[in-house]
Formats: sequence, C-alpha cells, structure tokens
Amino acid sequence: MNRQIFLIMKNILFLIFCCSLSAFAQDDLLDEIDQNATVTPVLATFKGLKIVNFESTKMVAQNQLAFVVSHRFGSVKNGFDTFFGLDDAVTDIKFIYGLTDGFQLSASRSSYGKIYDLSAKFGLLQQQTEGMPVTVVGFSSFLVNSGLEEENLPGLEFKHRLGYTMQVLIARKFTENFSAEVAPTVFHDNFIANPEQENTQYAIGIGGRYKITKRFSLNADYGIHLNRAENSPFSNPLSIGVDIETGGHVFQLLFSNAQPMMTNKFLSEATGDWTDGDIFFGFNLSRFF
Repeated sequence: MNRQIFLIMKNILFLIFCCSLSAFAQDDLLDEIDQNATVTPVLATFKGLKIVNFESTKMVAQNQLAFVVSHRFGSVKNGFDTFFGLDDAVTDIKFIYGLTDGFQLSASRSSYGKIYDLSAKFGLLQQQTEGMPVTVVGFSSFLVNSGLEEENLPGLEFKHRLGYTMQVLIARKFTENFSAEVAPTVFHDNFIANPEQENTQYAIGIGGRYKITKRFSLNADYGIHLNRAENSPFSNPLSIGVDIETGGHVFQLLFSNAQPMMTNKFLSEATGDWTDGDIFFGFNLSRFF
C-alpha cells in the first residue's frame, strides 16, 4: 500500500515537472517568434487565502498583514438541542505577514485540540497569458497539539504533540470566471489514537471557484485520503461555500462535514456526513492591512 501511494505521489510530481518543462519550452519558442510579444501574469485566480478549507494559491503582498478569523459551529443535525451547533463552536485565529510578494509566514491558534501552528507559503511558478499554464505554490506547516493530556496518555512526551504538513498547490484560471486547483498533500502526526492508522498520511485536494458577480463567487473543495485505515470512523472532507468581497475584507460562508480547520485535522478527522445532514456551518473572515 505504501509503495502504491509513493508511486502515485511520484507520478504527480513527475507530471508537474513535465508541465514546467513544457511551459518553459513554449516561452523559448515564443521569444524566438516574436521578441516584442507581451507576456503578463494571470492574477486573481482566487480571491480568498483559502478555497474553503484547503489553502489557495493566493498570497498576501510584501509587507502586508492579514488577520484571519475562522469559525466552525457544531453540527446542524442536532437542531435546537445545541441551537444548530452554536453551543459547540470552535475558532481559529491567524496572523499572516508577507515578507515578499512570493513568501509569507503565519502563526495561528485553534480551539480545536488547542493547536498552535506555524506555516509558510511560497510562490514557485506563476500562470501567464502565454507560456506558463499554471500557478504553483508550496505550503508547509508545523503544529503543536497542546490539547493532549498526560493524565489520559501515560508516557506522553512533547514530541508526541508535533505534526507537519507539506503541500503543492497547482492552480489554473481557465476563464475570467472559473479557476481550479489540485493539491497533493503529505501530512504527519506523531500521535494518532488509532493504532491501525499510519502516522504519515497522504491526500489529494481538489477545489474550484466560480465567479458569479464582481464581488461574489461559489467555491468548493474535496480531500481524497489515500491511506486511511480501514477501521477509521472518519470521512473525506467536502466543503462548499461562497466568497463575498467587501473592500479590505474577504468573507467566506461555508458548510463542511469537517469541523477542524488545520490541514492535518480536517483531512484526517472529518466526522460529518452530508447524506445524513451531519454538517457544520462556519465562516472565514480575512482583513488585510
């Protein structure tokens, strides 16, 4: 199973490499045909820093600070018992700073698992009107799960609280209104309660955005877990939302079958079921300074 997953990830990276070589070859050919041809970057592939749960290829600008509040209520399935999830909400607060136009750092804290997270996002390739067909951005994060309790876990050490994520975000703006992304992902948690679940896990995220008006779009993303344990009670995360852009704010309203917001957790611990109405309402609010 591990070998099959390794081959899948290897093939994905090989396709990215081939795509890059092809794009560079097209650039060289265009330069030879017309030295005066204007090649411009394709901008605004996504307006939000996240599609819904998955990171998008959008980044903050150099010296720009973003303050992001993400909120997920409890399951709406419980109705008035929890006031449609209001009583069981979790919150994530994040600060993001752009060191350059192509490199940003962030720090966040989530009430889900009392998790602290440090992450970096870095541009690798930029889609152009001629030549480069996609935008490619790298994303990595390092987390500390401070919610694990020694009383319940004898022998718990600090190293067991640690985890990380590595992603390659590959996006294309196909038209003025439609953009899509694929995100090969590797994530690892040093502590996993299920002994049959491997600590290192693999997933592929897919997502897209369709612009309906200048300030309003419909978004969706889905995570395909590649080596989930057979006895796992969790599901693949499916999230649907809308982006509302209001000047310096991007407001995202969403429904998801995953309540956690950290990549490691929404990919591995989605408890809801869309077919049963067991979903979570929430929002992401980004303010740029």
